[in-house]
Amino acid sequence: MKNAARLFDCIPIQAQNPQADMLSGKVNGEWKLYSTAEVHDKVYQLAVALLNMGISAGDGTTEGRDKVGLVSNGRPEWMIVDLAVQLIGAILVPLYPNSSLKEIEQILIEAEVKIMFVSDADLCGKINAVKDHVPTLQSIFSFDNLDGCTNWQTLLKPVSGVDKNRVDVISNQIKTDDVTTIIFTSGTTGRPKGVMLTHKNIVSNVYGSSQVLNQIPLEHKKALSFLPLNHIFEKMCTYIYLFNGFSIYYAESMDTIGPNMKEVKPDIFTAVPRLLEKVFEKIMIEGNKLTGIKKKIFLWSIEVAEQFEHTGRSAWYDAKLALADKLVYSKWRAAIGGNVKAIVVGSSACPIRLERIFTAAKMVVLEGYGLTETSPVISVNQYEPHKRRFGTVGPLLADVQVQIAEDGEILTKGPSVMAGYYKNPDLTAEVLQDGWFHTGDIGTIDLDGFLKITDRKKEIFKTSGGKYVAPVPIENRMKESPLIEQMMVIGAEKKFTSALIVPSYPNLKIWCAQNKLNFISHQQIIDEPAVIAQFQAIIDAFNVEFNHVEQVKKFTLLPDEWTIDGGELTPTGKMKRRIILEKYKNEIDSMYTNEIGNLSIHH
Repeated sequence: MKNAARLFDCIPIQAQNPQADMLSGKVNGEWKLYSTAEVHDKVYQLAVALLNMGISAGDGTTEGRDKVGLVSNGRPEWMIVDLAVQLIGAILVPLYPNSSLKEIEQILIEAEVKIMFVSDADLCGKINAVKDHVPTLQSIFSFDNLDGCTNWQTLLKPVSGVDKNRVDVISNQIKTDDVTTIIFTSGTTGRPKGVMLTHKNIVSNVYGSSQVLNQIPLEHKKALSFLPLNHIFEKMCTYIYLFNGFSIYYAESMDTIGPNMKEVKPDIFTAVPRLLEKVFEKIMIEGNKLTGIKKKIFLWSIEVAEQFEHTGRSAWYDAKLALADKLVYSKWRAAIGGNVKAIVVGSSACPIRLERIFTAAKMVVLEGYGLTETSPVISVNQYEPHKRRFGTVGPLLADVQVQIAEDGEILTKGPSVMAGYYKNPDLTAEVLQDGWFHTGDIGTIDLDGFLKITDRKKEIFKTSGGKYVAPVPIENRMKESPLIEQMMVIGAEKKFTSALIVPSYPNLKIWCAQNKLNFISHQQIIDEPAVIAQFQAIIDAFNVEFNHVEQVKKFTLLPDEWTIDGGELTPTGKMKRRIILEKYKNEIDSMYTNEIGNLSIHH
């Protein structure tokens, strides 16, 4: 792909080695395979249809190019729309399927979207609810067959040589610095920002990331995709697959990932830490159902995995690891198809304990770091053992530069840094200075070139005593306890640090059974003195690792998990701290009403 300058340059590369299952998705419970030729035909058919509807590159400027909106789960049609829009020089504006109506309306108005593609009835309903407020919106097309919405298949008609040539003339004029997509970031704070990414931005990231991918011994070149495709992490990874001859299978939903993995038997997939936590939770639940010697072997294998190191292991440890693999880990791999070699993790910090366990089980966790604004990968741990290190986000990607500012902020420069924020020159100037993008993250880079994230600049708070506290390292460390599912450390302008904790209820159920406690409901169990005492013991054990001001002095256990639908998490799974602070104001206030004393706990 060395000569590739634009994302759609993957098309001629694919044509040289056609596949029967280039893209695949479930239709009525059966896998529908799209061959390379079929995908390319549909891409050109849709490109011609869009041109015939007046969608074009306009005057060639970012503002002048027509915008096509897309809100859908991951599926082959998503990629066909993306490539077709690229070929005619228009700009794709993808949205999260779980975006609120207000957010959808804001984005469609700001981007002046003309044509909208949706996947299902629910999303069609959302667009119909706001369309009267979006003056530029002309048509809505659906992937599913729906009443009251035109199906996208009506656009797909056989293409003549003249039509194909018409598309090629336009695509040949598209430059590497042209904006190909505007991705509105979910944002942990405030209004979404439209990140303008060029072909060069994403292609450079695909090229650097492909060098990492090519170290992995992938036999079948099959990937399972289930993260939202409008998230630049999943989209960029998709183009790695497309440029490197992979077959991509789209999971039906987050709930069917397990069965879909068994069917597809992927070599690789991308994930957010939350998913690994859920997978491991299921492993623990199944393991705890075992009895006698089988249970002892299972718990021993977890202990072995928790001690895993990438390099420098003793022969004795490797012998234990091989035995644990034969008895236990091989069964885990079989449960997800048997072929997974690597899991690429992004979006938020992955608990080191989980990284050790999955990597020990020969499903190597490659944690990376980046932002939408950097297309996205800045650094990533790699497959070769000496190129990965726990507690870091790996070495820098090719062509990416990083420097650490005086206040510890990570600054980055390179071809993958965005063109700017759409229609927002002031904000662009704020974060892009002399070509250096200010990430807003705090970190360090060691002598071996491994980058480590220590906190988010905006999330560091100051206590009433004037001391600074970085909450993320405290949260990440304490979440390594199997009983802590989610946690938010608080204490801005307060005398001490406290925390809101969502217990891991599946693991807490197991703990209660072991300790002969009746588990009736979430609310009932978090009021049990023995449960409170257990969480206190966990907090106390971790507190010794932090300085006095960072130590969690009080905590509140919460009955409900934080979710995207509940509004506490962004679509990429990050905590919306401001929303959580507002939602649990009473619980927080009660922890600080009597600020004398050390360890009283309120629910």
